[in-house]
Amino acid sequence: MAVLRIMPDIACDDPAKAEMFYGEIIGMDVLMDMKWIKTLGGGTAARPQISFMTQGGNDTPVPDISIEVDNLDEVLERCTAAGHQPVYGPAKEDWGVHRFFVHDPFGTLINVLQHIPPD
Repeated sequence: MAVLRIMPDIACDDPAKAEMFYGEIIGMDVLMDMKWIKTLGGGTAARPQISFMTQGGNDTPVPDISIEVDNLDEVLERCTAAGHQPVYGPAKEDWGVHRFFVHDPFGTLINVLQHIPPD
């Protein structure tokens, strides 16, 4: 037996807002749209993961979702241009990530991160 996917489910009142935030700002693709459920994802084969945290690192709140991107600065620019201001960061953390926290339109706390290549 193998776990194939882990999918967070976020309650919302308007899936179109999710497509705007996660699709146009974060850069995910619409994979399924049945009006009552809209599933977005990336174009890469990701390993299933789930984290258990006592805090979000550097004494930050535990985020609801962490999303790794390949260009954090671009995502940060799109977030702020759309009126979604970071509530933490951007910060280069000592464990090798550059990240910021932002709330999606439904209040979900998102940890947007990019791994920093070693020098």
